[in-house]
Amino acid sequence: MAFIRDPCGVVCVVITYIAIMYADYVVLRWIILQTMEDSIWAPVHVVMFNTIIFLLCMSHLKAVLSDPGRVPLPASRLDFSDLHTTGKNNNGGGSEWTVCTRCETYRPPRAHHCRICKRCIRRMDHHCPWINNCVGERNQKFFLQFLFYVGILCIYSVSMVTYSFIYPCTSCNVSTLETQTRMLHSVILLLESALFGLFVLAIMVDQMHAILHDETAVEAVQMKGKDMQLPNRRKIQLFTDVFGRGHPVCWLMPCTNFNSSQRYYDTPLLMSYDV
Repeated sequence: MAFIRDPCGVVCVVITYIAIMYADYVVLRWIILQTMEDSIWAPVHVVMFNTIIFLLCMSHLKAVLSDPGRVPLPASRLDFSDLHTTGKNNNGGGSEWTVCTRCETYRPPRAHHCRICKRCIRRMDHHCPWINNCVGERNQKFFLQFLFYVGILCIYSVSMVTYSFIYPCTSCNVSTLETQTRMLHSVILLLESALFGLFVLAIMVDQMHAILHDETAVEAVQMKGKDMQLPNRRKIQLFTDVFGRGHPVCWLMPCTNFNSSQRYYDTPLLMSYDV
């Protein structure tokens, strides 16, 4: 467990939780309590909305605090001075073990160096400021869960605001000022949900494309303009590499499991290394 001390990442994490708390505040205080106080559906919406928030926060914390797949550093630094001068073997792509001259260590296939984390990450896709961490082999599942629950929360919020507009509570004892305040908060929540919803949708589409093509964002940049062959593997196998071999229903649960892709890195070479 490690927290990256990146100012941009810390600010993005704080903004994320402020946006979540604001959405919860508006839905509970200004929509449910003002337009559904006599409805039997009010407690149902409270439980469902906060359950989504709980799962969202759990998956986000997992993505933030989990090891994305850092390549262990050697107990004693190795001498790669010749590689510093020649600049060879510094590419993390391909299917062979390579050398990272920044970490001064060997790294497994498909590992790449992150300049923000200052470590090589196994199957690194990108460094995401919204989780203040890299998206890699061990936490991509939690990152996708975070995107999924943000999308669900945005849709739920828009639905609640729309319902309050279409079916206002005529019997509720609400003043004109409170009604105007609810309208203001509802408009802000709609803008927030639309902004984050479209942003998350774009990232989710990109992540699904990367999984189905078995290609990370870093590899896509490195192989741009080159002929790429789609992996000759079943789609379910590509998804189990990310989500694990459990039942697909469990893929939405922010719990830790072992991904099948980890078998490629269990080699004696790393047994003498310290994380």
